This record gives sequence, C-alpha cells and structure tokens, in this order.
Amino acid sequence: MERGSGAAPAPAPAPAEEGEGCAGLWELPVERCERRPECGRCSRPQKVCLCPFLPIHPLKVSTCLYIIQHPAEESRVLRTVPLLAACLPPDKCKILVGRRFSEDRYPELATVCRNPSTLILYPGAEATNLEEVAVMSSSPSVMIIIDGTWSQAKDIFYKNSLFQLPKQVQLKTNISSQYVIRTQPTNTCLSTLECAAVALTIMEKNKSIQETILRPLQALCSFQLQHGAQIHHSKEHLLKNGLYNKPMPKNKRKLRRMELLVNNVKI
Repeated sequence: MERGSGAAPAPAPAPAEEGEGCAGLWELPVERCERRPECGRCSRPQKVCLCPFLPIHPLKVSTCLYIIQHPAEESRVLRTVPLLAACLPPDKCKILVGRRFSEDRYPELATVCRNPSTLILYPGAEATNLEEVAVMSSSPSVMIIIDGTWSQAKDIFYKNSLFQLPKQVQLKTNISSQYVIRTQPTNTCLSTLECAAVALTIMEKNKSIQETILRPLQALCSFQLQHGAQIHHSKEHLLKNGLYNKPMPKNKRKLRRMELLVNNVKI
C-alpha cells in the first residue's frame, strides 16, 4: 500500500540574487543632514551660543596675532580659535589655514615673518622665554601661533622656511590647561586660546586679558561636562598613574617620548 497519494512537495525557492533583497532600500527617501544654525560671532550653534561669556567689546591690544591653523583643526567641533578671534578686533587676530606657506602664495605673511619685531611662539632649545622679550620690547609686536596637535604644529614649523625667520619664543609657565575636554600630552600643555591669552597678558602687561579670554573656554568645558563629556587627563597623568589603556606604540621614537613623560623629562 502506498504511504500517501498527495501531491509531491513544491521545490524550494531559488535563492535571491545578491542585492535583490535590498532593492527596496534604494527607493527610500534620504533625510538630509543639515547643520545647526551657528552664531555669527562665536561660531557655536545658536542653542549653545557662548557670546554671554565674551567681552562686550573686543579687547584693545597693540599685539597682532597670526594664527596658522592646520586644516584638520578647522573642522573640529570644539575648537578654541573662533572663541579667541571673538575676543579680539579683526585686525588683531588673523587666521591662515594650511600646511605649507610659501612666499609667493602668502606675500603678506612673508613680510610679517621678515619684520624684526615678529615673534613665533614655539617651544624648543633655541626659544627665548617670552617674559624676557617683553621686558626689552616697547613697540607693538606681531606674534605667530600654530594651531594644531603637537605633531601637526611640528610639521608646520619645521617644513616652512618662513617660520624660521621670526624670533622664536616660548611660555615659561606651570599652569595646567583648563581645556579639560581634550587630551593634552602633558599637564602643562595649553590650547591655542590659552597660549594666546597668556602671551597677550605678558606682551600687553595686563593680567585681566588672560581672565577675559579664558572665560568662554571655561564656559564651553562646563557646558560639555554637564551634557555627558568626560574630563580628559593628560597622557602624562595617565601614564604615571597606570591609567593609560591604549596599546603602547611600536615606534621606538614614540615609545621613548612616553618614557620621558613618565620620568618628568621635558620634551
């Protein structure tokens, strides 16, 4: 006797061709991502505008700053240069974005670099402490500050011959950075805004300048911490306290730099 007389089972469906199952996804409407409206003065989104913490009127200073900004810094959300620029008159804070600055493409910058009163803020064995220069200087100065990570700043400084012309100066300070929402190499490394604030205070011989310029930075960090950001300790602090949880670099030069950080050797 036959086990059954029903119809034979239908053959299994052939597997769909690759991409066929996603065909409908391509027809879905794409939602455009629009940037939030920004404040024209502080360059922050309007809902988190920091203008209440900026000076009512730009600070009156005789020193002119040239900020040489690495292109990667221009797109950072929590950058400090726009806050610095908002504290100063437009003719006292000029921002140039790029990696390479030739005399042909930047004739104004070349003229500035050849001016005997121009200073470039970059630490090193050949740099003079800014306090010593300020004591001897009576005329208005121009100061060049490089905005970027330490490796970016080093690349810009050494690979642009124009930046070897001005007198090299550095800040002699033990203050810790208040830019606590971004990791610094050492405890005394400062953001571009903080460097400018300290430098202008020294050059202008006016301690209130530093307080005024730091106010929007303090407000920025406070706001970010209140909304989920974490305090970033310096790499030096993390290494010394056994909190550095990233793989150690295989590059011997970078590994040596980290050893110097742990042993309190200035690099």
